[in-house]
Amino acid sequence: MTTTTGPTITGPSRSRENHVTTGATVWLTGLPSAGKTTIARELAGRLREEGRRVELLDGDEIREFLSAGLGFSRADRHTNVQRIGFVAELLARNGVTALVPVIAPYADSRDAVRERHEANGTAYVEVHVATPVEVCSVRDVKGLYAKQAAGEISGLTGVDDPYEEPLKPDLRIESQDQTVQKSAAAVHALLTERGLA
Repeated sequence: MTTTTGPTITGPSRSRENHVTTGATVWLTGLPSAGKTTIARELAGRLREEGRRVELLDGDEIREFLSAGLGFSRADRHTNVQRIGFVAELLARNGVTALVPVIAPYADSRDAVRERHEANGTAYVEVHVATPVEVCSVRDVKGLYAKQAAGEISGLTGVDDPYEEPLKPDLRIESQDQTVQKSAAAVHALLTERGLA
């Protein structure tokens, strides 16, 4: 009497079943109108073309749907950054590349996000889009610098509210000196070097 077992699976179908894509959080910090979101969108397109799962966590959308009711005090900004960091880490832990083009003006807030990622063994990359305030105020994508100059708003990061530049970012980009494509390529190169792209 012979005993038969189920079919033996070999080849690609077997390895595909066990393949897990490594996720990561890429946090692009910098002043308003520094080019963070533009670079993140360009990078997202490149990564998606390569078959990566990508989510772009837009700061304005987070404010509307996740952090509604928070103001712009230091405590509220910290809370907002921690919420975004939590969502990004959750996505990254599950194989998604989370692109986060969010100012996050305070070093201790950014450090707390990095520490949460490290505690969970989740890859985290901090990119400082180090565009000077003079360039940002000319770009003025959302008209914030003009409103601040006219006295319509206060608490603008980098003008009359602090922005603590990262001392040791994983990558520093001076977007005023290169195209969006080159900026995105620099981030992509770093991710590739670390086995994250």
